[in-house]
Amino acid sequence: MTPVDRLVDEACLQAQALAGDVVTVVSDVVDRLAPLSSRDERTTVINRAVARLDGLDSLDHVLADNDVDEVMINRGAELWVDRRGVLTRLPDLHPGAVDVVLERVLAPLGKRLDRTNPIVDARLPDGARVCAVVEPVAIDGTTLSIRRHRHRRIPVTDFTTPEVAELFRDLLERRSNVVVSGATSSGKTTLLAALADLVGHGERLVLIEDTSELVLDEAHHVVRLEARPQGLDGVDAVSMAQLVRAALRLRPDRIIVGEFRGPEVLAVVEALNTGHDGSLSTCHANSGVDALRRVETLVMQAAPSWPLAAIRRQVSRSIDVVVHLGREQSGQRVVREVIEVEEGDGEPTAHHLVEQGRRVGDPVRSRR
Repeated sequence: MTPVDRLVDEACLQAQALAGDVVTVVSDVVDRLAPLSSRDERTTVINRAVARLDGLDSLDHVLADNDVDEVMINRGAELWVDRRGVLTRLPDLHPGAVDVVLERVLAPLGKRLDRTNPIVDARLPDGARVCAVVEPVAIDGTTLSIRRHRHRRIPVTDFTTPEVAELFRDLLERRSNVVVSGATSSGKTTLLAALADLVGHGERLVLIEDTSELVLDEAHHVVRLEARPQGLDGVDAVSMAQLVRAALRLRPDRIIVGEFRGPEVLAVVEALNTGHDGSLSTCHANSGVDALRRVETLVMQAAPSWPLAAIRRQVSRSIDVVVHLGREQSGQRVVREVIEVEEGDGEPTAHHLVEQGRRVGDPVRSRR
């Protein structure tokens, strides 16, 4: 432990016993403990002590870095960050830091995280998404992930060529229903926001998410809806499927669903086949065609009595285009392929509009 670490520990210990504004109290304590410290040393100690007593401890300075997309903690101490797609390990957290972080995040939300409830999802005030898992499920110790709420705008040209970006504008003008697919952290949500930015500001967008993380241009006419889990006090859950049905009564020009992942897919597919076109969503999948298969599976789980042929017909009629993303070795997220879905009741079929990042065709389907 360095002298600065010891000073921070002692400052926190003494400040905890005093009343008053945390910054003022900590500053006074540091002045008494280290009267000869330099301005930079004093500032460092005060900031770290305040973060431990009133913030997210050691993570405050990491989250202050705008280039950090995600913060991960393994084994209760190992600290990793994702900067623009590149994983970097930082110095380990001090003992107990992750417990402080979880207490600060969960206490205001009234959520529990313990051996009987070992998994929790939450959201920070700035919109960052938090997922934490503790023992006995997390075998090697507490695991935590904080995915940042992006405030900087990222245009579609950051993902692809100007020619493909122009294709996206054409698809939105045609009011095509678009699904963005890819692996975890491939940039699906970021591209979804970039596509939504291309929509005219005169349209009313109803945004539905399991956990709110999508940032849209403030100039847009947006209604934001977020699902709610079952409360510990018996408050009923509000599911994504319920939100989709509510969205249909809110006069949407376009519906944006953060991710297809459960029974809500059935409600969305039915909505897209009844005139609610121009909608956008994301889906975890290994390719564009695999995304269609995944949507089929989700609909089948939600409506097990439906014949497979009917499900395939509904899915192929409701989804016009799938945009598939991948990550380069450099960490950059790129558009790998764009497929236009062909309607049918058999195995999913489609033709490529973009292949290996290059535009190779023009769209045929139009809902205008």
